[in-house]
Amino acid sequence: MKKKKILVIDDEQIVLDSVYKILIAENYEVDTTLSGTKGIKMAISDAYDVVLTDIRMPDIGGLLVLRDIKRAKPELQVIIITGYATVQSAVQAMKLGASDYIEKPFSPEELIKAIARALEKAKTEKPEEQKIIHKEEVIIILERAAEDGAFVKRLLEKGSDALLEYQLTGPEKLALITGDIQWIESQIGRLTEKQKSWLNSRLSAEIW
Repeated sequence: MKKKKILVIDDEQIVLDSVYKILIAENYEVDTTLSGTKGIKMAISDAYDVVLTDIRMPDIGGLLVLRDIKRAKPELQVIIITGYATVQSAVQAMKLGASDYIEKPFSPEELIKAIARALEKAKTEKPEEQKIIHKEEVIIILERAAEDGAFVKRLLEKGSDALLEYQLTGPEKLALITGDIQWIESQIGRLTEKQKSWLNSRLSAEIW
């Protein structure tokens, strides 16, 4: 039987070495990279079964890695690696399409079980469509964010949980939270500067 192929993205070499050693011993094929940007390219260009990515890296954050991988390969399972300080962001990532998360320091058993769950999920769950279905809702949110300071504060503090009153898919929420102007405009047409104001603020957000 062909080995399952795993990609690990983390800016700490010690984490990459540890995960590599554990997964190789479990008969997985493993690639690693210290760069989130390079990891996205690797995930899209090669045939991986699971991607593990750190939530916070110097070049690009884990939510952006999740977003760009899912845009290209909705079926590819992404597990978030997080530290105590970023668990909330990892939980948000699960609500936005991540398969699971593991918290540093994790045991070999926790890692192996997370991989197994992700592989099972790939077999049993249909991936979300990467397109905008609720165009009107998306526009309403963008216009509200341009004028409602309290709403913007909730978006900053709670992420996708601030959007529960709206009917949105995971990909739509992820696009809004990460400021994915290009993808949104490709789906619904050119936005006004007013509509783009919140998205522009997300592009420079350090937490992603």
